[in-house]
Amino acid sequence: MSAYIVFTRTKLFDADEMAVYSKAVPATLEGHEVRILALYGAHEELEGPANDGSVILEFPTVEAAKAWYDGPAYREVREHRFKAAEYRATLMQGV
Repeated sequence: MSAYIVFTRTKLFDADEMAVYSKAVPATLEGHEVRILALYGAHEELEGPANDGSVILEFPTVEAAKAWYDGPAYREVREHRFKAAEYRATLMQGV
């Protein structure tokens, strides 16, 4: 069953760190079965506080999503995201 990781950026602290993250993160997806469904496109908040944008990644299973997120390549790169911005990251199982 498909799984989705949704990243929602709520506040940017450091544009330089975000640039490092943005440049490095695509390589972490190599070798993983993943589809990028949304990538900071135009958006409109229908409910809740405003945000800077979202990313939605689709994986074939929850295990595949966790394998990428907890894998050594992304663990290293995500440290730049932690320094750069405040995010919510949600893992969801599809239906």
